[in-house]
Amino acid sequence: MTDTLLAGPALRRLRKREGLTQAAMASLIGISPSYLNLIERNQRPLSARVLVQVIERFDFDPRSLREDDNIGGLDGLVRRMADKRFADLGIDREEVQEFLAAAPQVAAAFARLYDSGGGGERIAIEDAATASRRAVERWQNHFADLDHAAEDLADELRLSRGEISAALSERLRERHQLQVRILPAEVMPGQVHRLDLHARQLQLSEMLPGAARRFQIARQVGQLEMREGIETLVAGANLASLEARDALREHIADYLAGALLLPYRRFLRACEATGYDLAVLQRRFAVSFDQVAQRLTTLGRVGERGLPFFMAVIDRAGRMTHFTAGGSGAVHPLEGARWPAWVPYAAFERPGTVLTQAATFGEGESASRHWFTITRTVDGDGVMCSGRRAVVLGIEARFAADLAHARGVSLDRLDAVPLGSPCGRCGKAECLTPAPARLASTLPRPRP
Repeated sequence: MTDTLLAGPALRRLRKREGLTQAAMASLIGISPSYLNLIERNQRPLSARVLVQVIERFDFDPRSLREDDNIGGLDGLVRRMADKRFADLGIDREEVQEFLAAAPQVAAAFARLYDSGGGGERIAIEDAATASRRAVERWQNHFADLDHAAEDLADELRLSRGEISAALSERLRERHQLQVRILPAEVMPGQVHRLDLHARQLQLSEMLPGAARRFQIARQVGQLEMREGIETLVAGANLASLEARDALREHIADYLAGALLLPYRRFLRACEATGYDLAVLQRRFAVSFDQVAQRLTTLGRVGERGLPFFMAVIDRAGRMTHFTAGGSGAVHPLEGARWPAWVPYAAFERPGTVLTQAATFGEGESASRHWFTITRTVDGDGVMCSGRRAVVLGIEARFAADLAHARGVSLDRLDAVPLGSPCGRCGKAECLTPAPARLASTLPRPRP
């Protein structure tokens, strides 16, 4: 527990359950009635000392202080409030946070009623993904023990076998009695990979390009050889649902594939030597643009940190289908950051071209931050539902001066494109960087 825990409603329900006045309860836990009153109104935090007294004096389970986890916490409630049926109310994240803090039981009742009204299955899936993402963010997407183990294995294979792709396939064959087999697309409809334990085969679709094939082979090696470490991490995350645990396992498996193909020290040295030039890194390690981008969010090793990037993936419909904060401190944009002036949307008109942009945004934060973003489209593999999408790398502009992709780009905050909030430069209600409707309506109209 921390000294900034606001738990007023939970403490008030406990007091009413025991049939105590504020004065009586305050006396039992050794504080003044006025202080208890402030705690119950969330105007003072519940300190560790007071919490210990409450646990000792009453049959109180401290896990009840996190009861909002059942509805996906603040993110889960914000997603429900983002329903188009509430759009005219202009409810922002801060209001939802105040609602959840002041009346968590009422918030839970609203969530239950909303879910029973038709959106429940989608919300449950989103909440599992959110819980998994939160676990990843607690580690800042760097799993030190697994990363070291993957690096050691990659070095062993490279030194003993040479070319990493052949070495990984041989590792599967010799250590795990699994053959890699490439199958026609019609044999694997709707699939890119399949583990057939009966045939002892890792089966890959012919539609997968070379980099994606290597990634799937590395992924399988990582899952088989580091299973215990994966399960230790998943257990330590204390995720409530099976779906959330499965999502975290999938993320860690992808992480291990990147760690095997892009071993930490060699990759970091290459990044620093090239100014994080993405095209050079792709060529040097025989990986795809999105594989390099994802690996850049993992460089958090103590004493050997890389630059702190976030990564996002946006589809043609403007939906954010993936987000990894890494060590950047970026907040997950709840509505997919649908800012028409943001460069990922221009990327679809120039497929395969690397585009850059300096911008200010800070969705979910009290103040906007100054970012430098790099975007390029990547194409799907021809199976399932993986069409063209835009991969975005972002880093705070103060770290971007030495990046190869930042050459010729102004990193002055005054030149950055403001996103997600009114820019203050004009009074247009319909702007390329629109404010929420209730704010835009209050902006003064430009004089004719």
